[in-house]
Amino acid sequence: MTPNEFFQEAKNAGVVPSDAVLQSAFQFGVNADELAQLVLSGVKTATASGFDVYEEDEELPQIGAYDIVLDGRDQPVCIIQNKQVKVENFLLVNQAHAFSEGEGDRSLIYWRRVHQEFFTKEYQSFGKKFDPNTARVVLEKFQVVYPVADK
Repeated sequence: MTPNEFFQEAKNAGVVPSDAVLQSAFQFGVNADELAQLVLSGVKTATASGFDVYEEDEELPQIGAYDIVLDGRDQPVCIIQNKQVKVENFLLVNQAHAFSEGEGDRSLIYWRRVHQEFFTKEYQSFGKKFDPNTARVVLEKFQVVYPVADK
């Protein structure tokens, strides 16, 4: 099923408003299947992305917007809705956010280590250098509004 078909299914079920627009469909990080399952189980309720790798004309995620989480085969797993979006300095991300991301031992130390590794590679792919002292991240908090029934 395509993301658009999945989104229409949620609209038809009355879970998503009929006039809602799909913001995006994406995989989380490098372990898409594992992270998608953390979202479905309610453990992962937040994410972070590199602010400085957004294209100049690319909009930041919006509060209230709907996104589709994809598994490692680009198949829809669930629809999430953003409840909070803010831009923060990488070094100012707090323990509460790290815990909400639901990964590893859910500590801030773990979060910083894996995200510094991830952002370093991501920034390089855009021809940029990730500097944790100056980098900004887009922090999102979300909730699942429509899961796939058989996953």
